[in-house]
Amino acid sequence: REGRTMRGFCGRGFWVVFASAVLANSVSLENAGWAEDKPAKELNVPPDGFTALFNGKDLDGWIGDTKNCRVENGILITPKEGSGNLYTEKQYANFELRFDFQLQPGGNNGVGLRCEKDKQATYYGMEIQILDDTHPMYANLKPYQAHGSIYGVVPAKKGFLKPVGEWNSETITANGSRITVTLNGTVIVDADLETAGKPQTIDGREHPGLFNTTGHVAFLGHGHELRFRNVFLKELD
Repeated sequence: REGRTMRGFCGRGFWVVFASAVLANSVSLENAGWAEDKPAKELNVPPDGFTALFNGKDLDGWIGDTKNCRVENGILITPKEGSGNLYTEKQYANFELRFDFQLQPGGNNGVGLRCEKDKQATYYGMEIQILDDTHPMYANLKPYQAHGSIYGVVPAKKGFLKPVGEWNSETITANGSRITVTLNGTVIVDADLETAGKPQTIDGREHPGLFNTTGHVAFLGHGHELRFRNVFLKELD
């Protein structure tokens, strides 16, 4: 009786619904943390006045580790393997840079500004930290190592990253010696390098490229896979 009752309940309609739910759940789990929340056709289209540094199709316009970095479904992926360092072919002086990024747990990367190719951008230019600074492995960070900081120079305000796996939006403006970083609508860095970098940076290290007037924009791999999209730049007078 119980068998007949169960078979009656589990008719064809039930199994179709059940299979659909399992499939949807498996897709959700497979893409957990990497889910797209915008149609591909809406990605990487620059707003008025901006240029798309990343075209959503390939690494045209970029130099560096183009062997290991890759493009999938309109997303730029920096890998665990290789250096992961990508530099714009063109060099920029004063600009507003906008981009979205997605972290994995413990994810670590950086944005190089006015940096010199194949040199450590932290010191030969400057590096804006990209980091899941909520992860326990970073419990003992220095303030100037938190996400959004000008690494070694200016600490950022903490607490404005979205949960790991969600897309964050960031704007970095470099205008002369003035550097601002806005994360998800909140200004977390507003600094004048003339003040922050003199007479010495807070990490006590030499930063010979801190006052570069021009250089590459770069994504700086640190052995973690990260994803980027909507990478736009507007040059400032």
